[in-house]
Amino acid sequence: MTNKDILNIAMQQSAIDSNCDADDFKSTENKIVISNKNPNARKYLELPFLCDLTSYGNNIVASVSEELSEIVSGYINKYQMEHCFETPNLHVLIDKLKPFDMSVCFMAEYFLPDMNVIKRLESQYKTRVLEPADFENHYLPQWSNALCEKRKHLDRLAVGAFDNEKLVGLAGCSADCDSMWQIGIDVLPEYRKQGIASCLTSKLAMEILSREIVPFYCCAWSNIKSVKNAIKSGLRPAWVQVTVKPNAFISNMNK
Repeated sequence: MTNKDILNIAMQQSAIDSNCDADDFKSTENKIVISNKNPNARKYLELPFLCDLTSYGNNIVASVSEELSEIVSGYINKYQMEHCFETPNLHVLIDKLKPFDMSVCFMAEYFLPDMNVIKRLESQYKTRVLEPADFENHYLPQWSNALCEKRKHLDRLAVGAFDNEKLVGLAGCSADCDSMWQIGIDVLPEYRKQGIASCLTSKLAMEILSREIVPFYCCAWSNIKSVKNAIKSGLRPAWVQVTVKPNAFISNMNK
């Protein structure tokens, strides 16, 4: 696959998630669409969206509920695209959402492989490709980014780093949709800053690509360690999303 192929696949999936056309992300004009459920959307998404703003750097596609359509349209067409995803402009949207008992909840950056630079990186530790039967006993707190206990059936593949027989790092991927698998990574604290994370992330990404699937990686923009790992592993920023949730949902997450 080429970088163009990979980007098109990601946009096609985002179109399924947002209930729009893939070409909408390539336009220079913002787009408002009404969100709807889709069985082919990424499995962890709760659809329909109340309000989700997605940008691949060209424009904003806002997938919204009917009741928020006018508010969100006014917001994304008032401010510069990049500023719609950050404060202070986000406070304007947050204020408009207060009567609906909603607010901004998730702010995430997504990464895709750059086929011009990605390669299998090495570390001083031996690595092994693991199938589900190999990691079924590793649904533990220290591997909660690599594996998802709530959606075990989606965890398809992993790469582990071993100090003798001790598992010290684990990158896992979830089949969140048919064409794209999401990578998560964990390294034991005492083994960090030794190149294990990038070694495992890059190797897992290459394993996924060899299966004709697109690997993707997500983190908060403020998670510097995770962003650095993505870049070192041969992944590059591709799109960003801001998602609105009910205040009750947000309060529960903050407990």
